Amino acid sequence: MTIQKIALVTGATRGIGLETVRQLAQQNVHVLLAGRDRAKATEAALKLQAEGLPVEAIALDVDNTSSIAAAAKDIEAKHGHLDILVNNAGILVDDLAKKPSEQTLDAWRKTFDTNLFALVAVTQALLPLLRKSDAGRIVNVSSILGSNTLHSDPTSGIYDFKVPAYNVSKSAVNAWTVQLAHELRDTKIKVNAIHPGSVKTDMNSHGDIEVADGAKSSVELALIGANGPNGSFSHLGQTLPW
Repeated sequence: MTIQKIALVTGATRGIGLETVRQLAQQNVHVLLAGRDRAKATEAALKLQAEGLPVEAIALDVDNTSSIAAAAKDIEAKHGHLDILVNNAGILVDDLAKKPSEQTLDAWRKTFDTNLFALVAVTQALLPLLRKSDAGRIVNVSSILGSNTLHSDPTSGIYDFKVPAYNVSKSAVNAWTVQLAHELRDTKIKVNAIHPGSVKTDMNSHGDIEVADGAKSSVELALIGANGPNGSFSHLGQTLPW
């Protein structure tokens, strides 16, 4: 009998995170649906449980170190290990009416606190549990907007979309992915970054693909085999430029 994998998805009470939970659970993964608001996480988990899916709610505020530590302790007590971590939580607080040089330092700090520092903190806290897995997987939800190569190319589709705090935070997530993947290259853990696509969500009202498609890249990288990539940046299997 195949032992059920244990996954955790951050920022999972709505949007791409919630859909990632659903698709992983449909693959018989026991998914911990994490949200900063326990009531909202429980409500979302109950709906998926009603669909017959193996989903469990967990309170996890990625911006709160005590919450991160409590979640890690809870997972260890209940499950003893973790197979998959999808770092999905993120924010965009840039003022789209302002130029890059006009964005406030407060916007920069808030963005990096959640999109980078919280992601690193969650990963550090859960890495000991991932090391206990036979095939640990870390998926960092980045964005094509973090690609410096494309931002420097006048012919690229994102060339004129300069949302600096968000964009640079995702560039940093990509860089962190490379660093951690190198550290873990001789282990059974694989670390990759993905671009979900321009998804129709609350954060992106101008998206051009559905949420179900936006979750696919995370799910694919979460379930890769031993010969899968490590330290990559991709969208639906297509390698993206750093």
